[in-house]
Amino acid sequence: REEFSIHALREAAAQSLRTLRDRRQPRAVMPIPFDSKFPLDTEDTAEACVLGGMLGLYQFTELRTRDLDNIKDFDSLIILSQKDSKKLAARVDRAKTMASGIYLARDLVTLPPNLATPTILAERVGEVAEQAGVNFHLIEKEEAEKLGMGAFLAVAQGSDEPGLMVALDYQPSKDDEPPVVLVGKGITFDSGGISIKPSKDMDRMKHDMAGAAAVIGAIQVVAALKLPLRVVGLIPFTENLPSGKAYKPGDVIHSLSGLNIEVINTDAEGRMILADALTYAGRYEPQAIVDLATLTGACVVALGDDVAGLMGTDDELLARLQAAGEESGEKVWPLPLWDSYFKLMKSDVADLKNVDGRKAGAITAAIFLKQFVPEGVPWAHLDIAGCAWEEKGKPLVPKGATGMGVHLLVRLLQEWQPLA
Repeated sequence: REEFSIHALREAAAQSLRTLRDRRQPRAVMPIPFDSKFPLDTEDTAEACVLGGMLGLYQFTELRTRDLDNIKDFDSLIILSQKDSKKLAARVDRAKTMASGIYLARDLVTLPPNLATPTILAERVGEVAEQAGVNFHLIEKEEAEKLGMGAFLAVAQGSDEPGLMVALDYQPSKDDEPPVVLVGKGITFDSGGISIKPSKDMDRMKHDMAGAAAVIGAIQVVAALKLPLRVVGLIPFTENLPSGKAYKPGDVIHSLSGLNIEVINTDAEGRMILADALTYAGRYEPQAIVDLATLTGACVVALGDDVAGLMGTDDELLARLQAAGEESGEKVWPLPLWDSYFKLMKSDVADLKNVDGRKAGAITAAIFLKQFVPEGVPWAHLDIAGCAWEEKGKPLVPKGATGMGVHLLVRLLQEWQPLA
């Protein structure tokens, strides 16, 4: 009993329903215990079982054309309880809504890069926004140029696909309240650009837009739950490809913030597009900004595949994200963000450079981003490079895209109060 947790219950439900499905048992009945000695109340138990079960049952089949009869489906789960059925049903619906947002994020990350270009994804996000009743604005190349988004456009210029910045604005009331802004890295395929990556495992670079997918999924859930909080999502979509017009090591790029960036490595492109997105977020006069990005391999080396790196400027915001991580099971761990690290990012020819050497790579990436956060705005950065993709499969996460960040962000926003 001391080891029991709501996350363990989710995992048990996931494993149970997946086992039934794999044995071609498409239906199940799950009694919810009504016992004062049970460590969770009935509603929490039902919600955990439904969410865990649905996450464990996820499978991506939309591109399969053969052996469709071999795809094993699960049809229904019946919940039995002695408690108030209306309250229970509301919590079950909330679990289904959360799972739907995580499914969406997983689907977007799993799509192959030829079917998930910036243009295609922007259209898909527009459809999601329309269905959710969320305001949608698309910043195309001409507008980005007028705004001065030089860092974002520099990364995009190597591809024949245009770079597109998507803005989602969930406004539950007519009051123009300061929003919480979520920013998601949306590199739809990352070859590394001129600083090209090794060919081995390059196919995995389709998941370099997992931060964007998490923001999209989270806003879909926030809108469906009708949370009483304005939430904005900013998603810069682009490919990072080598070509005769691609940006190059040694280039100096003028960003939206006015800072000039010396490009040392074109494979440090995520921070370039996030720089302009973070600066643009200031136009909303936000009460806080949270960004998610598959940003550095250094974070994977430091924390492994199960934990996201957490850095930022506001202790209360960071503490809330840690608490949301514990509640959601999407764990995060803080790394230092002392200003002394900035000396590693100084450039001899510009205001800063986009990457240093091997030292403190996850931290120096965040230090770079910090330079573009609007002054005085609480900000947190989540490096999800290790936990956006699962190699082997776990109870809640079948092999492939994890949907990391959706549940975490929604938990943060469900309990939101103005920061002190």
